[in-house]
Amino acid sequence: MFKFSEISDMCIKCGKCIPGCTIHRVNPDEATSPRGFLDILKGVEEGEIEVDKNFKDTVESCFLCNQCVEVCPNSLPTDFMIENARNLVAKKFGIASWKKIFFFLLRHRWAYDLVSKLGFYFQSCGFKIEEDKKSIRSKFNLPFLQKGRLIPAFRKKSFLKKYPEEIKTSGKRKVAIFIGCLANYNYTEVGDSLVKILKFLDIDILIPKKQACCGAPAYFTGDFDTTEYLIKKNIEYFETFIDDVEAILIPEATCTAMIKKDWEEYIKHYMDKEWLRRYKKIKNKVFGTTEWLYKYTDLKERLNKKITTLTYHDACHFGKVFNIRKEPRALLGKVAEIKEMEDPDVCCGFGGITIQSEKFDLARKEGLIKADMIKKVDAEVVSAECSACRMQITEHLDKVGDNKKFMHPLEIIAKAIDEE
Repeated sequence: MFKFSEISDMCIKCGKCIPGCTIHRVNPDEATSPRGFLDILKGVEEGEIEVDKNFKDTVESCFLCNQCVEVCPNSLPTDFMIENARNLVAKKFGIASWKKIFFFLLRHRWAYDLVSKLGFYFQSCGFKIEEDKKSIRSKFNLPFLQKGRLIPAFRKKSFLKKYPEEIKTSGKRKVAIFIGCLANYNYTEVGDSLVKILKFLDIDILIPKKQACCGAPAYFTGDFDTTEYLIKKNIEYFETFIDDVEAILIPEATCTAMIKKDWEEYIKHYMDKEWLRRYKKIKNKVFGTTEWLYKYTDLKERLNKKITTLTYHDACHFGKVFNIRKEPRALLGKVAEIKEMEDPDVCCGFGGITIQSEKFDLARKEGLIKADMIKKVDAEVVSAECSACRMQITEHLDKVGDNKKFMHPLEIIAKAIDEE
């Protein structure tokens, strides 16, 4: 068993983690506070607490927003502890059949491509498409497709299918794009915008066709077999082109955090040192898109036309994990008037596939808090560098009657380039 006590014993019970804790905000129970989680996990290791359905319910209630990790005076990796606890749950109770099917799709891109194509052509038969939200309202009683939910529509062609593997410009620089599953199949305008921006900057583009899912959905669910399979598959593939590019750009906060932080934690504890050596060569070239565009290009000097007003939400896996806050605002401030919401750092409440399915009541409570906060801002657009946030925020803005349009920062920048 993973040694939970090594971390739990370092918790000084100061309580700094509690005021901003996402689950504690919507379910104020000491057992599901960060320090409560740590005590429970130590109890499991010492045999005082059983891995039963109550334990399962408790550890699956965390949103994994990383707020506790950010504010902890001892920088305790509570998120990593909970991911390991969920692995114990998966071993004891197994993984729901519909999740196994989804994780099979993550392992096998050809299968996901097929489902996406079928989903596009048949979604109008089984779902009501809402054009204004670019989403689907489900009519089926599946845990992740509850009646009344806004689910993003499949696109006719995925991002990876839309473009050639290499796009040449007149420049001498070259980067690769790791697109992420939601942006690949559902929000393809994100990748389209990144391609447009890189062309504008005269940067050659590599779109690696054999890239697999980063593994975040499986990892956050406790399916370590799928997680390790995807880590190895991607590292082996990235090695074939890593020397030819100066960066791998990821327009998704969760994918960036998974590859740049969670892979390293997992490899250190569960894989041999050779994999860690191979991984570190790749990690050094992995960046979130706005961070890289701000630090390593002259894009901010070349943008000078403001086209909208917006409020910016800090996705947890950028703001809390990497403190990437000023970079997107510095770029967006060139193309829009930014009006800050009350607390941009408050989690949107997406929380992963378990929160979005079996525990959607928690996601809804947090989503409505965030949506009310956004609604109060007099702006045309809400923006965040995360498609999971997009899905959650779009749904809950609909519930509070706010018609703000959600746009990824790259979409806004690309639109400004077009208008210039």
